[in-house]
Amino acid sequence: MVNKIKNKILSEEKITYDEALSLADAPINQLISAADEIRKHFCSNIFDICSIINAKSGKCSENCKFCAQSAHYKTNISEYPLLDKEKIVKNALYMAEKGVLRFSIVTSGKALTDIDVEILAETIKEIKSKSNISICASLGLLSDENFKKLKDAGLERVHNNLETSKDFFSSVCTTHTFDDKINALRAAVKSGLSVCSGGIIGLGERIQDRIDLAFSLKELGIKSIPLNILSPVKGTPYENNKPLSEEEILRTTAIFRFILPNAFIRLAGGRSYLSDKGKKAFLSGANAAITGDMLTTYGISVDTDMQIIKETGYVVELIK
Repeated sequence: MVNKIKNKILSEEKITYDEALSLADAPINQLISAADEIRKHFCSNIFDICSIINAKSGKCSENCKFCAQSAHYKTNISEYPLLDKEKIVKNALYMAEKGVLRFSIVTSGKALTDIDVEILAETIKEIKSKSNISICASLGLLSDENFKKLKDAGLERVHNNLETSKDFFSSVCTTHTFDDKINALRAAVKSGLSVCSGGIIGLGERIQDRIDLAFSLKELGIKSIPLNILSPVKGTPYENNKPLSEEEILRTTAIFRFILPNAFIRLAGGRSYLSDKGKKAFLSGANAAITGDMLTTYGISVDTDMQIIKETGYVVELIK
């Protein structure tokens, strides 16, 4: 069955929902080998690597149950307003010197204020004046006008995770909706920006929810897809969630590749929990990563990631 579905995809036919669901019980080694073959066919050995900065932390009005930055939970994280322009620029230039091709500015909260958008626009202009690094941002549910303002400043891509399936979303967050996120992505596209969206596994969702998420991303035409592994944070409703096994993480990565054959599937938060820091996952369908620290948890150093990329036969390249 795995080879039959793989060959169908290599012939550029679309996988059906039932076919994707059948992969949940497929032999793992056969599945990840086929996923890697699909990745090579559609994406070659190109690897997309980015870094992020937690540019505004904590006191978020939203109640996402996985998030350490929500004001609804007591998690003892550092809280601060939008960072000074100099700090963000310095971090971006450091990553550019290390060979990282994308830099994402991430802020907590439902949306930035108009004043913060103005400050961020000036920050982006300065980064672009001093480097060629591609600028991305994750800023919540911004208006069309603010997205356009940031694009004019040099912003190229907007990130907004769908997080999980539409059916399961209300179990994760009730202060905004799945459709709110889709509308924000569409507003970004309307402003001429590319978009990045994925989700988190390990929230208590079913395999069907992960498959539903992948099909939603496919329907939206998303090509950059962060795949986060839940890092249970003390003080959040998910603090006692059982960690996923490495096999389940690899299986999910491979199934995403079958559904999204030409996407850049990006290992993001939680990768440091993998015994090999994601190396096997990069041979199981994933072909992108966030390097360095995450928002409120430690990540993997740029130097370590560059070595892993080299060892797995990839070449770092910017794909628009």
